[in-house]
Amino acid sequence: MKQPIVGYHQDEEDHWVAELKCGHNQHVRHDPPLVSRPWVESESGRESMLGFELNCKKCDLNAPADNK
Repeated sequence: MKQPIVGYHQDEEDHWVAELKCGHNQHVRHDPPLVSRPWVESESGRESMLGFELNCKKCDLNAPADNK
C-alpha cells in the first residue's frame, strides 16, 4: 500500500528513516548500485520528497504503527 512520507529521523546507526502517514517507518538509504536515493543525503533533498509515496509492506500486513 502506498503511503506518503511525512517526516524523517535517524536510527541509532545514523541511517535515515522515513516516517509514513500510516504511522510506520521505513529506512531510506542511498546505497548504490543496489539502491539509488541521492536525495536522502541532504536536508533539501529529504524535504523535496515529503509527500512522496513509498510502498508500505507493513500496511499490507496490517501491522501496528511503529514507535520511533
